[in-house]
Amino acid sequence: MANTTKRTKQWFERINGSKNMLWLLGTLSFLETIILPIPLELVLIPLMAANKHRIWLLATVTTAGCLIASLVGYGVGMLLFQSIGTWFIEFMGMEQSYQSFQTFFDQYGFAAILAIGILPIPFQVAMITAGLSGYPVLLFALAALIARGLRYFGLAWLVHRFGSRVLMLWKQQALATSLVAGVVVLVVALGMQALAGLIA
Repeated sequence: MANTTKRTKQWFERINGSKNMLWLLGTLSFLETIILPIPLELVLIPLMAANKHRIWLLATVTTAGCLIASLVGYGVGMLLFQSIGTWFIEFMGMEQSYQSFQTFFDQYGFAAILAIGILPIPFQVAMITAGLSGYPVLLFALAALIARGLRYFGLAWLVHRFGSRVLMLWKQQALATSLVAGVVVLVVALGMQALAGLIA
């Protein structure tokens, strides 16, 4: 844990002092979405607190990096599942999560992607499952954009409002907050789907 914290501080100092901060942040967001085992919030929250004049730009760049990574994961599921996709799921130890999400996704589709984008569940399973199933890429991208946009722009609002104290709150309440937000989004999305079905 101490090594992780030290490494995270080094990342923060390197990014915050770089002229290419936005590119580095976008790359970190991409890597975190694909494979990076360290939550991006550990770097992002201090970075937002230190750059409040660019806080919304930071949220935009982070969301964009995540969206691009999501589309790459979708492509892996659609085109390369039998080779790279299955290897990646086994390598990351996500077999159980993948199987569970398949059932969830088959039943709820768009709402399932929204929920997993907020819940503390690896988003990789949503990317690969959506691509493998042939789910419309534009709908997948929209769901990923909404879910991760809520995550990062919500975080930006909190940092703008409360400053660096958000990092401590996030460490203490990240799981509970993600669960509550994920359930709320899922309920709203399912309600909209049901309403659309009644209208149709």
